[in-house]
Amino acid sequence: MKEVRVPQDRVGAIIGKDGEIKRAIRERTGVVLSVDSETGEVFLDNSKAKDSLVVMKVEEVVKALARGFSPENAFKLLEDDFYLEIMDIHDYVGKDQSHIRRMKARIIGKNGKTRRIIETMTGAYLCIYGGTVAIIGDVNSFEVAKRAVDMVLSGSEHATVYKFLERKRRESKLATLDSIVNIQKEPGMDELDEFKDLKDEDDSEE
Repeated sequence: MKEVRVPQDRVGAIIGKDGEIKRAIRERTGVVLSVDSETGEVFLDNSKAKDSLVVMKVEEVVKALARGFSPENAFKLLEDDFYLEIMDIHDYVGKDQSHIRRMKARIIGKNGKTRRIIETMTGAYLCIYGGTVAIIGDVNSFEVAKRAVDMVLSGSEHATVYKFLERKRRESKLATLDSIVNIQKEPGMDELDEFKDLKDEDDSEE
């Protein structure tokens, strides 16, 4: 039996309307959630779990829901190649609430611009809740998004963070092209030239 404590104002998100979230977790994993609405304690009963590792994934799902993610995005953590990171803003600016509010505003950006750019450029998902920034991403997007958030929290200019994201996206695009070339079986010269031309265009943009 595992236990996770969640903010009391997020208890409803763990349970879902008419218990639909608890029920969906049980049906998909075999893990049964018991929620104490007064304390915010969530107990995970894995006695009927479908495998020994699934309770760890459910624990991550509960944490993601507690940090403000939608069920759709939180449930991605049940897949093998999705990960959750919760970054504590206090580690960057201390306990001063005015500094925490300022950092949250930097991550969100004007009209949500900065968060939207990080999500769009990486494919990861961000939630800013309380004094934390939470990230859900797959193996390709997770580390880049985490680094971008770290840069913002560490005081980097937004323009610097955007350039970093653009460079990483360009590198990922080139790596994808290289992979396509490498798996071709005796490709013709025209095909190789086409891939080289695409890479040269990207290189010229740097």
